[in-house]
Amino acid sequence: MTMANTPASVCPRYHHAIELVGRRWTGAIIRVLLAGPVRFHAISQAIPEVSDRMLSERLRELEAEGVVTRRVVPETPVRVEYELTEKGRALQPVVDALMHWAESWVEPGPDRAAS
Repeated sequence: MTMANTPASVCPRYHHAIELVGRRWTGAIIRVLLAGPVRFHAISQAIPEVSDRMLSERLRELEAEGVVTRRVVPETPVRVEYELTEKGRALQPVVDALMHWAESWVEPGPDRAAS
């Protein structure tokens, strides 16, 4: 293999980013949250295949990364909303590009619902 054919090393920032947004359910959660503040139950209904436990875990991870913010609205009963931060909203063009790519290249199968 010549030097010209040697692949570039993977940037640690890129690697962390792709591991974060590439986790199972994370892309779907981000897509739902792009619409604006959403309650947990609404996210769960929009992605019926994800368990509540997994959804909670992914939301906590995204919150820890500064992609999602969790807001408690002091009502009776207490209302909790999740919303993308500026950092999270910056993923909009990435999500749009991936959706465009999927429409062109990914065939719906029996286990994939057509959108």
